[in-house]
Amino acid sequence: MSIIESGFDTRPIRMETVWQVTFQAPTEDIDRVFEAVAAVAGLEHGKTDRNGYRAAAGFEYYRPLEGTPTGAETEARKRPDVEEMRFFIPRDETVLNDVIEAIYEVHSYYEPVITVVDALRSSCKGLDDSANPHRWWNKGGDWKVQG
Repeated sequence: MSIIESGFDTRPIRMETVWQVTFQAPTEDIDRVFEAVAAVAGLEHGKTDRNGYRAAAGFEYYRPLEGTPTGAETEARKRPDVEEMRFFIPRDETVLNDVIEAIYEVHSYYEPVITVVDALRSSCKGLDDSANPHRWWNKGGDWKVQG
């Protein structure tokens, strides 16, 4: 069995087997879709929940073909302000099904772009590192109050 299937331990970290789910959506839709996902899958990581990562906007390229709601087009479209949101869920088919259905239900696309890949995610073992000089709380700041 490979480590991607079983995970592994280091002294401070457990690398856990999970699925990384990513969806693409227009900027204005990302929060709505993410909230729908968080409602069906808590997206826990350690002592936090609703964990995800939102990547900066880019361009999505596509050309509608026959059978699409807009009809076939001859030129490819280039849509600006499309972002990716990614998060981790346990390798549980019921949770994955609920997540996929939640995305589809509130997404503005009739065929949303969703990918799922096997991944390992770090999980802290809870060692006391409160005095570690590299931690953000020991550097005189908190990202929430800086701007």
